[in-house]
Amino acid sequence: MEPIYYQQQIPDSLQVIYVREGVYKRLQQALTLLPQEYSLLLYDGYRPFQVQQYLFTHFSKQLAQQMPQATSQELVQATKKYVALPSEESAHLAPHLTGGAIDVTLADVHGKALDLGTAFDEMHEKSATRYFEQHLKENPLACQHRRLLYNCLSLAGFTNYAEEWWHYDYHNVAWARRVQAQVAHYGAVHATIQNHNVKELRFL
Repeated sequence: MEPIYYQQQIPDSLQVIYVREGVYKRLQQALTLLPQEYSLLLYDGYRPFQVQQYLFTHFSKQLAQQMPQATSQELVQATKKYVALPSEESAHLAPHLTGGAIDVTLADVHGKALDLGTAFDEMHEKSATRYFEQHLKENPLACQHRRLLYNCLSLAGFTNYAEEWWHYDYHNVAWARRVQAQVAHYGAVHATIQNHNVKELRFL
């Protein structure tokens, strides 16, 4: 595990990665599906509302520099491609606020991240999960690694967000939408944070 937002010293980020029990069990299952020379490296799981808010603002500012002609509405839409709106409402619930979303990469047996074609959180068309399927000659190794990550997590019950090769969901709103489930089992979780640790959790 590598709690990336804590390492980036983002306010109210957690120094430990939390996920729902069902997510943990399916990660264990995914590990058994991987060839022995590979492992999984977790970057993020449950994300406090404050961190979601920070990331949305941060990414929006970055895009504003790249798209100086964009209207505020266009910037919001562009940002939403990479960061969900910081909302705890059930209809627009940000996946990481449920504990049912993970950001994960493929690693070697020592836990060192492998080449998946882009950096984690990189706002680029190459971050789309299937990018190298259409541009196979560009980076065949990254394509192979993405396939391996996708297949083992999908077989374990996760669904992938198509714009980000690293983002997977289980039993939250995003997962339910993709599998056309009637119910999303995991709702929002609100955390009180103190010194980058969870002081109290409330299930909303």
